[in-house]
Amino acid sequence: MNILGGIAPLADRYDGFILDLWGVVHDGRRPYPGVADALGRLKARGKRVCFLSNAPRRAHVVEALLAGMGLDPALWDGAITSGELAWRMLRGGHGFGRRALHIGPERDLSTVEGLDVELVGAPDAADFVLNTGPDPERGNGEVGPYRPALEACAARRLPMLCVNPDRHVMVGEHRVICAGALADLYAELGGPRATEIGKPDPAVYPPVLDLLGIAETARVVAIGDSPHTDLAGAQAAGIDAVWALTGLAAHAHGETPEGKRLAEVAAAEGVRPVAALSGLRW
Repeated sequence: MNILGGIAPLADRYDGFILDLWGVVHDGRRPYPGVADALGRLKARGKRVCFLSNAPRRAHVVEALLAGMGLDPALWDGAITSGELAWRMLRGGHGFGRRALHIGPERDLSTVEGLDVELVGAPDAADFVLNTGPDPERGNGEVGPYRPALEACAARRLPMLCVNPDRHVMVGEHRVICAGALADLYAELGGPRATEIGKPDPAVYPPVLDLLGIAETARVVAIGDSPHTDLAGAQAAGIDAVWALTGLAAHAHGETPEGKRLAEVAAAEGVRPVAALSGLRW
């Protein structure tokens, strides 16, 4: 697999760039070195840049966080998040009911802001489980502390809305669980299969293409660090994908993986990225 040192070789080939956030643009705390420069150079060349993230928060919340990290909003054209798509679904009628037992931190509640959704504190009062990931009380290191609550929900056969299909993510140098890991545990405990909102579902790509304003998918590329979500999702949507070797990829394969080994891993995952990328820099 060809490993690119930066995105300059992609600039002539593509007009639209769909970028994952966590593990590509930032590490959960700060942007990776060179990101602002790379985005600025793309915009200076008239390229369209949108973010597609499995973050369980609405797009405006995520964009505000990026600005808080020091990134100029002029560097991108829009964002779509799992939280935004879940909010749209819940707003439009969904069949889950209106009483939700939320598993996740309070900061994720933009997912239901302004909606006719009542948050309840116990499974026997809930119509469904709103799973946005680990919370501060039970921690983000492992799924075990969530077992009692999920067992009670599974016993009642509550449907689960999983607003982040990621199983893990890197926060700095630490690998932590995400909502997808809790959805896996819920299935193991006999709960109904969760409805997962986000990559790798190809249905999440049309809203991003609308933001890009580019109808020809051959002129669009998606960049992400996870074969399971970013690369598989783009491939299912008919969009070229580039494997960013930061975030989860760096944790799994080191900072200087061999192209041959990456090709083997991609083949095992059933994905065919057009290249790998050492980092989102020019």
